[in-house]
This record gives sequence, structure tokens and C-alpha cells, in this order.
Amino acid sequence: MSSPVQFVKINRADLAYRQAGSSSNPLFITLHGGRGFGSHDSDFQAYLPLSDEYHLVSFDFRGHGQSSFTPPYTFAQIVDDIEALRAHFAGDQKAIICGGSFGGYLAQQYAITYPNGISHLILRGTAPSHEHEVEAIEVLQQRLHRAPLASVNMLKKVFGAFKDDDEMRLVMFAIGPLYSEGEYDPDKGLEAGRSKRLSAQVHNELYSEGEKYFDYRPKLKDITARTLIIVGDKDWICPPSQSYVIHEGISGSELLVVPNANHSVHQEKNAEVIISIRQFLA
Repeated sequence: MSSPVQFVKINRADLAYRQAGSSSNPLFITLHGGRGFGSHDSDFQAYLPLSDEYHLVSFDFRGHGQSSFTPPYTFAQIVDDIEALRAHFAGDQKAIICGGSFGGYLAQQYAITYPNGISHLILRGTAPSHEHEVEAIEVLQQRLHRAPLASVNMLKKVFGAFKDDDEMRLVMFAIGPLYSEGEYDPDKGLEAGRSKRLSAQVHNELYSEGEKYFDYRPKLKDITARTLIIVGDKDWICPPSQSYVIHEGISGSELLVVPNANHSVHQEKNAEVIISIRQFLA
């Protein structure tokens, strides 16, 4: 059964979450993308078909979506929140951790920091280090015709700091057409941009010097969880080359490159992604 948004107190923060499926099934936690502007909603809908076999829990990180604005906003703090959430729902049982984009960075750090808490790691459209930003800027320069209101300088703000929430909202609207390969609906993009809850402060703190320069490449070999990596072959912001680096770094990992799909491969090619996850977990 699906549920409305609920709240749980984790490490002094009130985290918003939704769940579906029997609590007796293996716990499947999704980690959303978007530093300072993401939320759990799209992941919850995308992975909802798995709730027939798994206990699906999707939540908003502190300072994101409907969760409380409770500092600190750091990778380490959010990873500790993930572990506390796993323990809350699963006790001593391991969880399946599924992260995309920024959530994929956190998923890698979780697998490294809490190896005893994870049975399977699923990474979607993500990267093992901050160096993906250089390649993303190169791809943007090739695809600017698809987002005529965007600029390289705007993307550098996405990878750095915004002046305020208004600037952040305008930039995210401008680069919106880059995120999928299908026909872009500007009216839907406008409504999504208008209604999205975001915070330049949270974003900027998660891109501060201590957080921006993450690099898991030396530690990928230490990840022991069975790992599936999924990426769209047209992913612009975490290009497929980044997933190949992760695949080479994690022993025994599986890599799925999905044709004609972009950063939101789990939504664009949902049926294919769900089938692949089922086969992987089986």
C-alpha cells in the first residue's frame, strides 16, 4: 500500500518520506538528486512498481523538499541520516540503497562508510568525483541549442553558488530542457519550476569547498555491496564515461547503458529500468 507523506525525527531533523509495500519485505531506500532543489517525489513514482516485492521508502534529505531546514548540510550528515533511517525501518537488516545524481554520490559514500548496512547498491546517472563537472560543461556547449535561455555561466552557478533563491529558480528553469531526450513541455517545466521548493543556502553549503571536491575513486574498490550502475547514453550532466569509471572501480559490478535516455533514465525508460533492477536483485 502507498502512503501519504509522513515525517520521522532523524538526528534532530524532521524528514519527510513516503513508503509503499510490506514492511516485512527487504527495505529499498531511494536517494534523490538535486543539491538544494531535489525531493523524493519523482523517485518514489519511478520505483513504485518494485513495492510488490520490496518495502520502498523515499525521503527528502534535510533542507530539501518537505523536510525541515536543520543544519548542518553536509554529505557526511546526510549519510548518517540514511543510516539512522535504515535502522529505523529495518533494525539490524541490511537495505538496498538506490541513488541517482547527487543521491548517487551519497549512495557511494554510504556504501563506503556503512558497509554492514547495505546489501545492494543501485546507482543511476551519477559520478564518482567532482571531475564530472568539466565534462558536463563540454556537453552543455554542444547542446546549448536545446536550451536557448541557458549559458555556461549558469551551469557554473549550478556547480558553485547562487546569489539567492530567485536566481536559482530561474537557472533551473533555463536548463530544464537538457534533462530528458523526449519532447520538452515548457508549460510543465514552468509549473515545475514555480512549485519546486528550493534553497540557495542549502545548495551553496553542499557546494562549499569542503563538500564540492568529493572523490570516491580511490575507495570504490572497498565497496562490497553487489552493485548495479544504470545510465542513459545521452546523460549530459553525469555522462556515461563517469559510470564506466564506477564500473571499473567496483569489483563485480554490473553496468547498464540505456539507449536514447538522458539523466532521468529511470523515468524516461521506466519499464526497462525496473526490469533490470528486478533481475539484478533476484
